Amino acid sequence: MVHIKRLQEEGADILAIVGEIDASSSIELDLAIAKSVGEGFKKILVDCSALEYISSAGLGVFMSYIEEFRDKKIVMVLYGMKEKVNNTFQILGLADLLQIRPTKQEAKKLLNELSA
Repeated sequence: MVHIKRLQEEGADILAIVGEIDASSSIELDLAIAKSVGEGFKKILVDCSALEYISSAGLGVFMSYIEEFRDKKIVMVLYGMKEKVNNTFQILGLADLLQIRPTKQEAKKLLNELSA
């Protein structure tokens, strides 16, 4: 089960993921990202500090947006991952395709650099 909280800060949409993302709850992640894109946000931060687990379906959601983000000049940075979650991204090579930072401060800095 997952809960995704959305809040806006300094022109960025922040998605705070709480819980686990598996095949059934990955739909909620997809809807949250789609809502950010639909509302015209060009900067998206994903707070993974309370994300306990992510399945391949959840990872697939992030992957499915890479091309669209490039086309629409949207920047997304994930941050605050627990070691176990971060390892999943690393093992599958997604750390090379997605922007991931350890802290919110570093994520915001990168977000501003990339969207400048």
